[in-house]
Amino acid sequence: MINLKSASLILLLVGFISGLHAQETPQTEGQKTMSAQQVLSAHYAGVYQMAIRYNDYGMAKNALYNLYVENPQNDSILYSLSALYLQSGQFASAAISAQDVLSMRPKHTAAMEIMAVAYENLGLKDKALDGYESLYLQTDDYQTLYKIAFLQYELGRLKESKTNIDILLGKKEAEDLEVVFDIGNQQQKEFPIKVALLNLKGLIAKDEGDKASAKKYFNEALTISPDFSFAKENLQNIDK
Repeated sequence: MINLKSASLILLLVGFISGLHAQETPQTEGQKTMSAQQVLSAHYAGVYQMAIRYNDYGMAKNALYNLYVENPQNDSILYSLSALYLQSGQFASAAISAQDVLSMRPKHTAAMEIMAVAYENLGLKDKALDGYESLYLQTDDYQTLYKIAFLQYELGRLKESKTNIDILLGKKEAEDLEVVFDIGNQQQKEFPIKVALLNLKGLIAKDEGDKASAKKYFNEALTISPDFSFAKENLQNIDK
């Protein structure tokens, strides 16, 4: 399985907690108080912060539920809940809640990413691809296009995958970025992203019946990273 190096999803209630105090309702001159709703929201926000500090995701989710009931228009709360679902491995819930965020903010790129990752983990590759494609249209992100190319290959859309690989190989990021591969025995190792792209291009050539080109791409990958076992195995098995 291939894992892209990316920043971890950060669980934040953007500006929400500080906003509670900014919304204090004046009663008399020089005296302010919080409404009952704001008091409840501040309480649950505090519970959420403490639960996250102690890695108690169950309690954190419960706090977010209560916060959202009190503040149903706050998409930051719903996004934080969706991110928690994803980190907890509750992929169906992550996808549904991310969809709800997008119904409120159609261009919320972080929610797009959660939805795509969740669908991918659920094995719904066609929906995952749609999600990544929507994300790429908003971000023009290199690693998102990389993900798209692999999903297109897995779905048998070889021509599209090959086109995107060529685009990726033509960008400067191909020389700088790395990806993480599982290498067995519960170990992972980083390899240049160009190696992964050349290996994928070799697999496409093989599937298209062009063994000569497939060997060429596998060998190019091994020239860069001689210990890249996937290209080695693909080269050894090309005539089988």
